[in-house]
Amino acid sequence: MKLDIRTENGKAIATLSGEIDHHNARELRSELDRYIIKSQPRMLAMDFGNITFMDSSGIGLIMGRSKLMRECGGSLEVCNTQPYIRRVLKLSGIERIVTIK
Repeated sequence: MKLDIRTENGKAIATLSGEIDHHNARELRSELDRYIIKSQPRMLAMDFGNITFMDSSGIGLIMGRSKLMRECGGSLEVCNTQPYIRRVLKLSGIERIVTIK
């Protein structure tokens, strides 16, 4: 699992690569939370374009970061999802709290 965070036009973009499962979700949460708390971005986009597998840990990862972003006065969007990941996210109902692009 690889995570790269950059800022473009005032928007933080977290590009995730590899698999999101219970083995690596904790490390991802920690890295993203540290960034959010330190940088206080108004918008965080989680780019899932290079995710090859995601289990329910990915949904928890998104939900927790969405909550933290709201607490810090910002918002979260998930973008570039593979078709099967988009289906999982829609079935979970997460689009009610997070923008999926």
